[in-house]
Amino acid sequence: MILGRRRRQQTAELPTLEQARPAGEFVAEVLSHLRNVVEVGWNLLDVDAEAHRLIRERGATSCYLDYAPAFGSGPFGHVICTSLNDGVLHGRPHDRVLADGDLLSLDFAVQVEGWVADSCLTIPVGTPREEDLQLIRDTEQVMWAGIDQVRSGATVGDIGHAVMTAAHELGYTINERFGGHGVGRTMHEAPFVPNHGTPGAGAELVAGQLITVEPFLVPTTNELMIDERDGWTQLSADGSRGAHAEHTLQVTDGAPVILTARADDPAPRSSLG
Repeated sequence: MILGRRRRQQTAELPTLEQARPAGEFVAEVLSHLRNVVEVGWNLLDVDAEAHRLIRERGATSCYLDYAPAFGSGPFGHVICTSLNDGVLHGRPHDRVLADGDLLSLDFAVQVEGWVADSCLTIPVGTPREEDLQLIRDTEQVMWAGIDQVRSGATVGDIGHAVMTAAHELGYTINERFGGHGVGRTMHEAPFVPNHGTPGAGAELVAGQLITVEPFLVPTTNELMIDERDGWTQLSADGSRGAHAEHTLQVTDGAPVILTARADDPAPRSSLG
């Protein structure tokens, strides 16, 4: 998406914080739970089944089961993205047992009481590699740099520029195809929230709006390619590992409300100092 000059975002119905919070809290709880229980020996299909169980118990609705966008091959057919090692985005669960040293991203979106929340975290499986832990920290730091820009009157270009600058300062390049997005009654709504941009350019944010900030980093490339085995998973072009981070936010006149904040997360590292 090419960013133009600042423009006021045309918004649909905006939720109150009380309306938006249940979906965010549930998404956060599920991801925290999975981070704590998934370990060596779990099958990716078991991860999907556990997420599906929690959705049923909550009475939530998955945003993924019947999702069939242009960048995927048919309905996704599962309730969580499990991107493994060189799988960076949109990882479709399959029959694969997790091994010691794997790197796993979990991307989860549901509708609760009519409103959607969407979030992602990346976890090491078993014995962590220091380079993977650093990649996770860097990706989250870049995400928080973008979140720092979110307020009424800011633009998606402000967010994208902050994400891009933070990534470059840490030595990464940025893939420009995928990024964050608006959420609301459905998972993907306007505006597109890119991981690159020009300050002051693009759609202007308004108080009450729900958006995600969603960077993903690969140390050695910014190119992705589709995994032809499933038609969904975006792989790094050179086989290197990737990490992915995402939160759903509600825009305010000041700092945004982090709807998918997890109680067991480390304190955010939102600056590069």
